[in-house]
Amino acid sequence: MTTPSAATPSTTTGAGRHGPAPTPAGVPRGRGSLGPVGLVLAGGVSVQFGGALAVTLMPRAGALGVVTLRLLVAAIVLMVLCRPRLRGHSRADWGTVIVFGVAMAAMNGLFYQSVARIPLGPAVTLEVLGPLALSVLASRRAVNLVWAGLALAGVFLLGGGGFSSLDPLGVVFALGAGAMWAAYIVFSARTGRRFPQADGLALAMGVAAVLFLPLGVAESGAKLLDPTVLGLGAAVAVLSSVLPYTLELLALRRLPASTFAVLMSLEPALAASAGFLILGQALSATEAAAIALVIAASMGAVRTQVGRGRTKGAGAVS
Repeated sequence: MTTPSAATPSTTTGAGRHGPAPTPAGVPRGRGSLGPVGLVLAGGVSVQFGGALAVTLMPRAGALGVVTLRLLVAAIVLMVLCRPRLRGHSRADWGTVIVFGVAMAAMNGLFYQSVARIPLGPAVTLEVLGPLALSVLASRRAVNLVWAGLALAGVFLLGGGGFSSLDPLGVVFALGAGAMWAAYIVFSARTGRRFPQADGLALAMGVAAVLFLPLGVAESGAKLLDPTVLGLGAAVAVLSSVLPYTLELLALRRLPASTFAVLMSLEPALAASAGFLILGQALSATEAAAIALVIAASMGAVRTQVGRGRTKGAGAVS
């Protein structure tokens, strides 16, 4: 995928040295058709519960310190597990990985600056506007505009119909994180096509960790070496980075960016659930209605994509 607008159901991922050519993106087959959707959902659950845990860690290590631990531990784990090759990659491959790493670092840094100022639910609600905007830009089907609009309505409903009572700087950080999230989606897909398995993700995570390390040390210093902080930071890294990023990278090899972006509208609902279970934030009737809207939008987007894939398959057979 070279641009967001190229993320259509007819897009295919690369083959060659990465293995046999996979199924064209957005053309699910048989009972495995919900496989990539399950990967996205599992990643969403993991990242939101990791985010809730990170909120409890911020008083100990600060927002930048938490991000540093998250990226650094995740980079170490992925580099050890994947052992990516450093040679044999083109300049374009490295350029993609570096931009992916920059987007990842910026997305994490801006988001944690946001949740340090505003509650988790509204922060994720604002952040998800980035993927929703990508969905509209990347889609070439009018019906996807309907699903994106429905998800957007749920997002604003979850935010209580407005965000005027929130810290303005926190809102700006959340919106910036959303823009970086959209960039993350695009470059995660590109990286997945250029590197085998999760090698590109491991390299990009290393780039992000190196970029953020000076900021975390400057803010938190020796606090980062506290055993409790290290343990909680490692848990946040696994839940918020290692698992979700790996699952999402694998999913993007089989889903077009437009469908993936609308699925991201589930994040506010998952964040509300994590906030309730870990932070004791109860759900109101309005929030429950918002969750229903974003779930309906996500299911509609997936069913539309699956239906189009089946129509194409039937046409090919006939």
